[in-house]
Amino acid sequence: MNMARYQIQIAQNMTPFIAPTYSESLMNFRLLTALIAMSFSWSSVYAGYWMDSNGNPSPDTASRRSIGEFGGWLLTTSDPDWEKKWNTPPETAPVFNEARMVTLGERIFTLTFFANPELDANHEANITCDLKVIRPDGTESINQRDVVCFQGRLKEEPSNIYLAAPVIDFLAEPGDPVGIWTIEITLKDNVRKVVIPLKTAFTLK
Repeated sequence: MNMARYQIQIAQNMTPFIAPTYSESLMNFRLLTALIAMSFSWSSVYAGYWMDSNGNPSPDTASRRSIGEFGGWLLTTSDPDWEKKWNTPPETAPVFNEARMVTLGERIFTLTFFANPELDANHEANITCDLKVIRPDGTESINQRDVVCFQGRLKEEPSNIYLAAPVIDFLAEPGDPVGIWTIEITLKDNVRKVVIPLKTAFTLK
């Protein structure tokens, strides 16, 4: 199997884009600078816990949790149109198909969401993250620290849900090891000084 490689690119404008297809040997995450707020009706963080669409508290999980009033959420989806689903009016709640099992030739995307970051004196958020992708044999495909997730002013209320910049794009090809792949992303609210470790996984068959 080829050595894993990764690339980081930063969009030069505010237009989001989807990275080209890459196999595991070209595991890729790109920085998207256009962040669009979600509606409260989808889910939100309030008083230190996630709430569902009915306003009921949701318990923390490995992939979705909150510390204090800052929340983070990892979602791996098989939707090729995830960007179109995300870029909808605030009153439209997107529905993503979660990917747990992956077969050869299938492409999946891991999205990171955050909500309710602390703002500094200039009313700006400062969120970075550490990214790690671990193969079934325990070796690391990606290990990157202090990647920019969001820096600057939010478009809407802080407690709305926002899409963080890194998107991990994975295409399973022959030669990629089968088994459980683990994705670990640590969200850091650098203004509030809060760190949220998040983890999700998928199985390559």
